Amino acid sequence: VQLQASGGGTVQAGSYLRLSCASFRNTFSNNTVGWFRQAPGKEREFVGAISWNGGSRLFAESVKGRFNVSRDRTKHLVYLQMNSVNAEDTGVYYCAAARKSYSGSSSSDYPYWGQGTLVTVSS
Repeated sequence: VQLQASGGGTVQAGSYLRLSCASFRNTFSNNTVGWFRQAPGKEREFVGAISWNGGSRLFAESVKGRFNVSRDRTKHLVYLQMNSVNAEDTGVYYCAAARKSYSGSSSSDYPYWGQGTLVTVSS
């Protein structure tokens, strides 16, 4: 496993949480890194992504204005800052690295996946 998501837990609706994605062995410094999530009984969906240099970000409509993605290339970490969470944000969150030169939202263009971290939003 070359990517590892962490930071999940149970939070109350309206609060915030920050997830981290560690890239081991500096493998994906030049790749877009995306965040996806899968809620119980639902298909995996795109959440947000950040380009290799942090210059471009893309978000799903459902999280736009509430979530942000950032990266620290010196530490090989990518973060998902989740603000004003609600019950619909509950799910297992995964980080993934895209194929070279890709910066979109299609999961099929992200060949490298890490293990997920569970986020539960309580009301």
